[in-house]
Amino acid sequence: MKRLATLLLGLTLAVPAWIPAWANESRPVASPRATATLVTDAAAVAPGETFRAGLRLRLAPGWHSYWRNAGDAGAAPELALDLPQGATATPIAWPAPERIPYGPLVNFGYTGEVLLPVTVAVPATLAPGDLMTLRAEATWLVCADVCIPEEGRFELTLPVAPARFESPVGAPLFEALDARLPRPLPWAARAGAGPGRASLTLAGTGLDAASVREAFFFPAEPGLLDNTAPQPLTLRDGTLSLGLTLLPDVAPAALEGTLVLRDGGGQQAAFNISAAVAGPAEAPDGATTTLWQAVLLALAGGLILNLMPCVFPVLAMKAMALARLGGAGRGEIRLHAAAYTAGVLVSFAAIGGLLVALRAAGVAAGWGFQFTQPAFVAGMAWLVLAVGLNLSGVFAFGRTVGAGQAVAGRGGPLGAFATGGLAVLLATPCTAPFMAAALGAALVMPPAATMAVFLALGVGLAAPYALLGLAPGLARALPRPGAWMERLRQALAFPMYATAAWLIWVLALQAGPDGVLFGLAGAVVLAAGLWGLGLVQRAGGPRLAGVAATGLAVLVALALLPQLATAPAAAAAEPGAEAWSEARVAELRAAGRPVFVNATAAWCITCQVNDRVALRADAVQRAFADRGIAYLKADWTRGDPAIGAMLRAHGRDGVPLYLFWAPGAAEPVVLPQILTEGQVLAALSLG
Repeated sequence: MKRLATLLLGLTLAVPAWIPAWANESRPVASPRATATLVTDAAAVAPGETFRAGLRLRLAPGWHSYWRNAGDAGAAPELALDLPQGATATPIAWPAPERIPYGPLVNFGYTGEVLLPVTVAVPATLAPGDLMTLRAEATWLVCADVCIPEEGRFELTLPVAPARFESPVGAPLFEALDARLPRPLPWAARAGAGPGRASLTLAGTGLDAASVREAFFFPAEPGLLDNTAPQPLTLRDGTLSLGLTLLPDVAPAALEGTLVLRDGGGQQAAFNISAAVAGPAEAPDGATTTLWQAVLLALAGGLILNLMPCVFPVLAMKAMALARLGGAGRGEIRLHAAAYTAGVLVSFAAIGGLLVALRAAGVAAGWGFQFTQPAFVAGMAWLVLAVGLNLSGVFAFGRTVGAGQAVAGRGGPLGAFATGGLAVLLATPCTAPFMAAALGAALVMPPAATMAVFLALGVGLAAPYALLGLAPGLARALPRPGAWMERLRQALAFPMYATAAWLIWVLALQAGPDGVLFGLAGAVVLAAGLWGLGLVQRAGGPRLAGVAATGLAVLVALALLPQLATAPAAAAAEPGAEAWSEARVAELRAAGRPVFVNATAAWCITCQVNDRVALRADAVQRAFADRGIAYLKADWTRGDPAIGAMLRAHGRDGVPLYLFWAPGAAEPVVLPQILTEGQVLAALSLG
């Protein structure tokens, strides 16, 4: 017995010497794309204790695999363990992923090498000297220009010892892995959500610009966020706020996933996030805009909208209406002012109600959304052409209710109401100062608050004309009606013709040569019908005949509209500019280049004026070239959803939007909506 005890003691003491003879990494399953093994952090396991095992993927350069949520495409690896009786294993503990842009998509996954670990509990029924065999089957998807599914079977046998022994090969791999695994969140978290937008806010010590330079939230499950959209970061007084863009028709009860923070030195830390949604999404600047603030901003924006280029054609209609009021009675002046104001408010209410309904249905529509449709642009061009023909005296509407200003051409409350409605339609391609903040806040508020903001915009737009209703005596300063009014009326037709020509140019950019053909054909047919109506009116012919001729022309023109939806868009190139994409912005920023993004649209007159006045100025172009600034153009003319998501992520609901990233900057500088050459040069000097 003494000899037997001595032998057992000698064997026990010799365990560390014979453990390395047992492999703690399986035979590899290899392809030109990836090498996979099963690895453990222990060379010997102990009864009743735990150890870690994992699928180790070493990916060839240019290839990647996926996280638990693969993003816009792909599939997560799967690992199935076949364990001895009594042994258990946890699910995979997923290391923090990285964003992998690919064309218009953004995937979440891994490049280089990754270890996907599980924790295994050893049965207490095993005894020292026993062997524990792990068998596993795994599948993984590797992608570059193509995606290839791969699979493998693995086997490892570990000795059971009185105590667990670390593996000199596997243990360092798991120690390195620990730095990539998400940790419990040390700060208080709250989440907000509304149609199309969400926010994630953390509060606590250590959250400042010195310790956090970049942040990104990876949702645990797909189908929640627009992965291509930026996530604007705001840091203020120990509070971190991250703006998120929801997919259409998504209303999460909570935000769950992994938050990755990176400091100024490039060090990364990951945290598990689970925050219940409690209230609306916060504004991108980290502070929620209240309803009263949004209403005041909307009032100011609507007032300034009267001075924007897109409303200039409406000045012709306003001028005629004011001219007719010269010498009118106080009651008539009040009636006209009230009718015009009502036309503006009803039109703004209709647009606001339509936006609320579209967003409730999951459609990410924003301010000016109707101008992204070629059929609407063509219809507006024809309507404005009809206004011009009416002002030129080609035809007149008696008591028949016509389109837009055709009614206003005859004066009266109905004409004033129609003038207000057309003013709103022509104003929607523009975004005045203060409007962006008001609209961005309105569209994440409850429907009633959204409508209040839109009505406030209408009050601001109608305010100058509405003053006549409050102070009718102002009309006394207007000249008396006379023969001069007919000459003025004909002269004011030309701004309407210019507007129609501009809309056909927009149509050319949206739908190419075919769009111009259909747009001009409809204009000719409509003009012929209205000319025929004028002939009948001047000849004193049957009123019904004139109306029938016009109605036929309108029907023929409307029959052309469906053709515009299928017309191919023209490829509009701008020297020195390249097409915007979220992936391209990320690529340029990663390379350390300064980036300027111009979110614009052909139908946005403010955008076109800014381009010519500021962005195409020689000094600005030289600054772009001298500083190596990448100029990216996000053309929203046809309503690209990715650009719409980018606008919403920066708190905008329409164009223009100008962003400048200096080299290494975590967040861009947002330039004003009305640009000057000096403002652009001042912003570029930051790079």
